[in-house]
Amino acid sequence: METEDRVLDERRSKQGGESRLQAMQPSDGASTAAFVRERCDVLRRRIHSVVHVDANILDALVVALLARGHVLLEGIPGIGKTLLARTLARCIDASFTRIQFTNDLMPSDIVGSVVWRQRAEHFEFVRGPLFSNLVLADEINRTSPRTLSCLLEAMENGRVTVEGKSLQLAEPFSVLATRNPIEFHGTYPIPEAALDRFLMRLELGYPSAEHEVALYQGDAPETRLAALEPVLSIEQLVAMQEATLRVRVEDQLARYVHRFVVATREADGVALGASPRAALSWLSAARAQALMSGRDYVIPDDLKRCASAVLAHRIFLHGGVDANDLVQDLLTSVRVEL
Repeated sequence: METEDRVLDERRSKQGGESRLQAMQPSDGASTAAFVRERCDVLRRRIHSVVHVDANILDALVVALLARGHVLLEGIPGIGKTLLARTLARCIDASFTRIQFTNDLMPSDIVGSVVWRQRAEHFEFVRGPLFSNLVLADEINRTSPRTLSCLLEAMENGRVTVEGKSLQLAEPFSVLATRNPIEFHGTYPIPEAALDRFLMRLELGYPSAEHEVALYQGDAPETRLAALEPVLSIEQLVAMQEATLRVRVEDQLARYVHRFVVATREADGVALGASPRAALSWLSAARAQALMSGRDYVIPDDLKRCASAVLAHRIFLHGGVDANDLVQDLLTSVRVEL
C-alpha cells in the first residue's frame, strides 16, 4: 500500500509539472527554451526600469532564480540592494520579506513561535518572515551563529523545525543575503559551511555616471516600483525551474567540470578547493544559463560565464586571498576535451 501511494504521488507530481509547463507554453507552440528566454528578457528589462545594475549582475540573479539558488550580495549601503530584491519579488508576483539581522536576533524572530491564544484556549504557531518566496537577509554577518544556523537549515532543505516538527517553507523559496564588505565592527565571520549554501556571491558596485545622474533627475525608484506589474506568476516560475532541471549536460562537459574542480584542490596556495557540491552548483547555474539563452543543452560558455560567481567563494586560499583570480586562471588552463 505504501509503495502504491508513493507511485501515485510521483505520478501526480509529474502530471502537475507537465500541466504547469503546458500552461506556460506560448500559443504558437514555440519551445519551452525559447519561451523561457523571452520571459527572462522581459524580466530583466522590467527590473532595469526600476533599478540600474550591471547587466552581468542582473543575468546572474535571474540564473540563480531559475536554479533555485540563494545569493550573497556584497556591497556598501545605499546602492540599491534592498530595492533590487523588492523589484525582483514584484516582477514575479512573489511574497517578499526583509529581515534586518542584528546581534540580538533570535531564531524565533525569523522562523516564528508558538503562542497561547487565551480566548481560543489553544497554542497556535505564528509564522515568521522566513515563510515568504523571497527573503532579503540584510547584513547577514551581524547575526549570532545560532540564528545563522537556523537560516542555513531553511536554505538547505526548504524547511524549518519548530517544537520538534518540520514545517515546509514557501515554494519557491530563495534567500538574497547582503553583506557590507568593509565593515567589521559588531559582525561575525561567515563560516565556510554557510558560504557553501549560497549558489552565487555577487559584488554590487556604484552605478555608472550616466545612470546615477539619471537617478538624480528622474522619478523616484519607489514611484516606478509602485507602478510595476508582474511579468511572471509563481506557477510559471516553478515550471521554468523544473524545465531547468531537464537541460542536458554532455559527458565531455561533466568531465571538464570534474577536471576543473580537481585543479582547484591541487593549485598552489589553496587551503580548501571546490567540493563535489560546488561542482553540482556550478552545473545547476550553467543549466539555468543555457535555458535563459534559449537552449536545452549546456555549452562551455555557460559554465565559464558563471564560474567565478559560483566557485570563488567556495575556494579558500592561504592568507585569505580572493579566489577570483585563481578561477580565471583555471578557465584559461583547463580546457574542454571535445
